[in-house]
Amino acid sequence: MSSEKHARRRHHWRRDLVELAALFTAVAVADGLANVVAHGPDGPFLLIASAVALVATAAFHTWWARRHSHAPPVLDTGGGAATGSDGENTESAPRETALWRMRTTVRDEPGSLAALCTALAGHRVDILTLQTHPLADGTVDEFLLRTPAELSAAELSRAIAAVGGSDTWIERADAHDLVDAPTRVLGLATRTALDAAELPLALRQLLGRCTIHSLPPVSLTGRPTGETAPVEGVLEATTMRLRDPNGGAITIERPYLPFTPAEFARARALVELDARLGPRIPRSEDVLTLPEGNEITVRRADQSDIEAAKAMHERCSERTLSLRYHGPVADADRYLGHLLSPRYGRTLAVQTTSGRLVALGHLLWDGDETEVALLVEDSWQRRGIGSELLRRLVELAVEARCDSVYAVTQAANTGMVAAMRGLGLPLDYQIEEGTLVVTARLGKSATATPAALRERR
Repeated sequence: MSSEKHARRRHHWRRDLVELAALFTAVAVADGLANVVAHGPDGPFLLIASAVALVATAAFHTWWARRHSHAPPVLDTGGGAATGSDGENTESAPRETALWRMRTTVRDEPGSLAALCTALAGHRVDILTLQTHPLADGTVDEFLLRTPAELSAAELSRAIAAVGGSDTWIERADAHDLVDAPTRVLGLATRTALDAAELPLALRQLLGRCTIHSLPPVSLTGRPTGETAPVEGVLEATTMRLRDPNGGAITIERPYLPFTPAEFARARALVELDARLGPRIPRSEDVLTLPEGNEITVRRADQSDIEAAKAMHERCSERTLSLRYHGPVADADRYLGHLLSPRYGRTLAVQTTSGRLVALGHLLWDGDETEVALLVEDSWQRRGIGSELLRRLVELAVEARCDSVYAVTQAANTGMVAAMRGLGLPLDYQIEEGTLVVTARLGKSATATPAALRERR
């Protein structure tokens, strides 16, 4: 150890000696040059020559530095790939990716989430969003992932299982899922506040793929159904029951993915918001002119229109009512109370300039499916009113992000069949014992459907 210190000390003295000698040499040279310039006959010329030499040296150094720069590669603004100083391509072509929603349960212990993220990184998976749902004996982590297109759901599930993830659930996501959770919840609360019919849809979008049933306390025949739920609600694995502010209960079911306490709290908060705001629907109206010149108004309807709807039923023929309700209607007021309730869907009404109701169009939430139904008073049929209502109902279904709508009618109801065909959408037909079910598939192009429907008007 002492020899090493001595060697380092000897090395420092040598370096200091060399630096001191260089300093004295520089001073001597500078003094000599100063004497030559000050006392010699060519002093001014030597100063000018020195300045020119310095400028030339600086210019040469600048040129050399630019030519042999170690700066990062420059991106070709003409659309080509980035290249380095040797001209080779330094950026690979963009890879095709896919969006997935994934939920898995991990142990509630330090390092479990880190192991999960490391496994995803090993498969070149980008985590876009992450939510955690604490449980009594673990944590449910919900991810929005961007993965290489060639990575399958089975491979992803095996990678998660290898690091301790259990009860893993994976499905395809789309651009709507890119919104962060607080923003999405606030948006759903706003939609619910503006329209009471939005509550079932908001719950469906909040909780993912699930089935929602609004069960009234009294059946259409007037008998109690026994469907009630406590104010606090009930959470049982894949089933959630909440008290409906309109009476009865709202039952939410998910086939195999248990609800978490956080999801239950969010759903209950939406229901409480709906209860505090009370009955409400948007009050917009559209005035249309029929081919013969008569003007009609299309607007949203609710239970305040029951009396006008009953009067319209009385003016309709038995055949018209039979085609609409698939048989005789003895208690139209009970059907109308259900149909006009915003809890079960949305209803459009058509009224004349005198205020008389002449047509109704219903968009009904049927679990995880959506039904459309039309009733047009006899004297106002074959004027395009039914087609107009149907197009608007499909627009509402598209806004609600429904995959399809179906109509249940009779094979003899050529008007309804023609209106469905007039939508210009893919149709499926199913006939059972004289009852015809026509399903219009909205599909991936649903976002463009409203514009296309408006162009056909």
